[in-house]
Amino acid sequence: MSGEKIIVLKVVLLGDAAVGKTSLIDMYAHHRFKEDYKPTLGVNIVVKEIDELDAQIRLVIWDIAGQEKYVVSRKMFFQGVVGALFVYDVTRDESFRNVVSKWLIDANEYGEQDLSYVLIGNKIDLESSRVVSTEMGKKLAEKINAADFVETSAKYGDNVEEAFKKLVNKVLEKLMIET
Repeated sequence: MSGEKIIVLKVVLLGDAAVGKTSLIDMYAHHRFKEDYKPTLGVNIVVKEIDELDAQIRLVIWDIAGQEKYVVSRKMFFQGVVGALFVYDVTRDESFRNVVSKWLIDANEYGEQDLSYVLIGNKIDLESSRVVSTEMGKKLAEKINAADFVETSAKYGDNVEEAFKKLVNKVLEKLMIET
């Protein structure tokens, strides 16, 4: 594989505390789910190598803390970000509303222009506690011009791979157009 091209993509997960950002990354990168919740302090960076479109892709995933106390330091993490996953918890309406009122604003203000992003409704395994419908998620994705909308369960791995793949493909599509 010595002649193979390596593409490095920096992506970020954005959303309120406890929506499952770290769990999504753990499931995607390590195929595991941890029951005990430990909030991310500042930022956590995970690297995953993937093969896509005859290229070796190094996906550098930034898991940015959702707690309010990190709001000042958050902006410095956006440099070089080409894609974002906006994550909300389908059992918490506030986390859904904050995608527009907080996270999209941060991404537009601090992120690169023409950022690609996918909207994720996480925790679909908690169906009996759901307050945000699939239809609401689809409408929001359309409203914010997201590349796609995916509902996931980080606990069971439902659609997690698909969500990351959709983002990577959208980012690569934009990069191919620009070059």
